Amino acid sequence: MGVNGVTGLDQTTAYYEPTATAKATEEKAEEKTAKTAEAKDTEKAAVYEKSDNVVASSTNKTYVKNEAVINMLKSDLEDRQNQLQDIVTKMMSKQGVAIGKADDIWSFLASGDFTIDEAAKKKAQEEISEDGYWGVKQTSQRILDFANALTGGDPDQIENMRSAFEKGFKEATKTWGKELPDISKQTYDAVMKGFDDMAAKNQQTQAPVETGEIEA
Repeated sequence: MGVNGVTGLDQTTAYYEPTATAKATEEKAEEKTAKTAEAKDTEKAAVYEKSDNVVASSTNKTYVKNEAVINMLKSDLEDRQNQLQDIVTKMMSKQGVAIGKADDIWSFLASGDFTIDEAAKKKAQEEISEDGYWGVKQTSQRILDFANALTGGDPDQIENMRSAFEKGFKEATKTWGKELPDISKQTYDAVMKGFDDMAAKNQQTQAPVETGEIEA
């Protein structure tokens, strides 16, 4: 569910403040770009690439997808999902449950018909805790970071981002096979509040300044 001219998230704080992780990723990307710039210059070719720039007519600014943050979030999420899948696969194997396809893992977890060893239980509790990777705080922030990076911080895309998230949540519920756990609902509420805050800050920055007559 874990779901783009202003360049970089640090320049979009007029309505959204990304995580320190997102900022650090952009700094690392800049360092990497500096090291490979010379090599790339020697390999330039006349290749057409589809533009991901979005021009906001209301401000005449161009918003660009933040590929560095997008790639970082995707890579990090993939690693974490693989770790989770490995844990669940081993647990299923110990209990004699065969895995036919990826969705079987979610069906298995949704059923609740399994036992879990103490080590795995402790790890799971840490991961979904308040400050855990799969906890409400970090999960909702990753979703907001990803949505913001995809649109480059374009405030006109907030409602589109919200709609995409709502669609993803419905698809996740369908995959789960029944109503999602309470932690998922809390994450949903946190993300929606994040979009509300982004919209509110954008309205504040776009509000016209009222001027009154000065009496002599």
